[in-house]
Amino acid sequence: MAKGYWIARVDVRDAERYKDYVAAAKPAFERFGAVFLARGGPITELEGKSRARNVVIEFPSMQAAVDCYNSPEYQIAAKIRQEVADAEMLVVEGV
Repeated sequence: MAKGYWIARVDVRDAERYKDYVAAAKPAFERFGAVFLARGGPITELEGKSRARNVVIEFPSMQAAVDCYNSPEYQIAAKIRQEVADAEMLVVEGV
């Protein structure tokens, strides 16, 4: 079974409240076996418009990645994130 990956590109507008999002999201990530491969850090812009924070999270499967996002635990966190940051998020299947 192929792994699933969240790819998120984020501009945080309120760094203090973003910490609330991170704390609220933790139970969902733990429940669905998330492994952070990239979480912020320096970037090299190659093409297109970038965002300040870029995150790659590995899940055991594509279904686990989608289920994590749709879980009640994560949806609580998502509401916080949507109030304090602008983001694009997607799930991609691994090879």
